[in-house]
Order: sequence, then C-alpha cells, then structure tokens
Amino acid sequence: MLAFILRRLIQAVIVMVTVAFISFMLFQYVGDPVVFLLGQDATADQIRELRASLGLDKPFFVQFWHFLVNAAQGEFGLSLRQGAKVSRLIAERFPATLELALVAAVLALALGVPMGVYAALKRGTFTSQLFMTLSLLGVSLPTFLIGILLILVFAVTLGWFPSFGRGEVVQLGWWSTGLLKAKGWHHITLPAITLAIFQLTLIMRLVRAEMLEVLRTDYIKFARARGLSNRAIHFGHALKNTLVPVMTITGLQLGGLIAFAIITETVFQWPGMGLLFIQAVTFADIPVMAAYLCLIALIFVVINLVVDLLYFAVDPRLRVGKAGGH
Repeated sequence: MLAFILRRLIQAVIVMVTVAFISFMLFQYVGDPVVFLLGQDATADQIRELRASLGLDKPFFVQFWHFLVNAAQGEFGLSLRQGAKVSRLIAERFPATLELALVAAVLALALGVPMGVYAALKRGTFTSQLFMTLSLLGVSLPTFLIGILLILVFAVTLGWFPSFGRGEVVQLGWWSTGLLKAKGWHHITLPAITLAIFQLTLIMRLVRAEMLEVLRTDYIKFARARGLSNRAIHFGHALKNTLVPVMTITGLQLGGLIAFAIITETVFQWPGMGLLFIQAVTFADIPVMAAYLCLIALIFVVINLVVDLLYFAVDPRLRVGKAGGH
C-alpha cells in the first residue's frame, strides 16, 4: 500500500512540474509582461529596471526555479489586467466554481445512477428507450447550446429562474457560498443543470453498460441458482460491482466539471474561475492563465490520487494482484 502511494505521489510531482513548465513558457512566448505593466510609452531605463525587479534578466532555468518555488507557495504575481494578486483573485473565484461543480456532480449522480440501473433492468421498455434517446441528446448537444436553451425557456419565456449571476452569498471567513440562501439556489439551478446534463448521460450509459455486463457473469447466475431474490441480486451484488468503475469515472469527471465549467460560467456570467480565465485570455493576462492551469492540474492530480486509493481499497482483486506481484 505504501509503495503504491509513493509511486502515485512521484507521478503526481512529475505531472505538476510538467504543467508548471508549460505555464512558465506562457511568460516567454505570449507577450512581454513588462510591456503590459508599463505600456508602450515606457523608456528603456524603466523597462530595464522593471525587468531586474521581476527577475526577468536572470537565466531561463533560474527564472523557472523561482517560478516553481513561488507556485508551490501559491504565488503567481500580479494580474496584468486588474493589478491585484493572482492568488487573491483565484481565492475569491474558487468557491463559486467548486460550488457549481459539486451541485452539478450530485445532480448527475443522483439521477444518472438510478436511470442507468432502470435502463439495464428494464431494457426494451418504453421508459428505458426514452432514457437512452435522451442520453444521446445530452451527449450530442454542446454545453453552450443547452445553456442558451435553458435560459430561453426558463428565464426569458417562463421567468422562473434568473439567467446570470450568483445571487446572494454568505461569507464564512474567506469562503463564500450561496447555498445558504434561497436566492443562491435560485441562481445556481440553471447553470448546475447545464453543467450536469453531459455528466448525467455519461454516468447513465456507463451504469447501464456495466450493469448488463455484470448481470451476465457466472457469480450472478450462481446467485440465481441459490434462490436469491432479484432485489438481492440486482442491488446487493450487481450494483455493488457496477459502481467500482463508475466511481473511477465519476471522480475524474468531478475534476472535469471544475476545469471545463468555463463555457457554463461564460454563458451564465457565473463569477467563478472559468469566467476569470476567459477574461484573462481575452486580455492576455498571463499570470492568471498560468495560475489557472497549475490549479486545475493540481485538482486533477489530487482527485486522481484519491480515486486510485479508493479503487485500491474497494476492489480486492487489486490488493491480491499487488500481493502476488511482491
């Protein structure tokens, strides 16, 4: 177990250093931060002094080492567009993105797993076929189109939900949340549904496929031969083994929800990291872009490590395989 964790940690460090290097290269090839800070009318002396103060006159690998050290401490300098510390901007926006991703993930799991189980156990029925048809639409339609359609129907036509913003929030120290206010839930409904639809259909189809595969295995046939009830077979044996690969995919999808909430946040003007990143790209705000890339990579690495450990703990075949290998 310890060796397994150490291997994963080494892999995580390699991934993070690689992503940090890619982020650092943004400073080298996507514009000159000195020009952004001083403007086009800056004199040569001003440019030289600022370069020296920022350490940009040092050799490449020295700059990269300083970047790594600062990134490990969560420091990425100042935003070229807003003039504020990037770490503070990320800290302000991160709660909104995480809140949106978690609500979307819970919604996708709460609906996707039961729908997948039903589609597997009742395949061929009208409801099952309807679920599969809707899942094709959910997978095929782009996220921005789903968001626009939801705004058109539920915000513009029916007027049930707001079409932008986060609503009222409550400050809990440095953390902000809208889930403690009714208006917060009112504002998060449409963005969360938009973000959850693709994940919901993916989970539903995965659960259905895995459930059908498990129901054809020998131990399920043996359980039927022993006279166990369908309820015990379906939910005590089949579903339990179905959820092992689903857990892996769902864990990685949570990272994807956080990383790829950019489109949803842009459509609904949700004040999260995705919207901040889009604005940074528009204005070539390199420190914000670099910080976003490193943070998303860290989230994926942590989630992947947790999922690997859970998978290792849940699936006894992995433990047996590791023991046999040693």
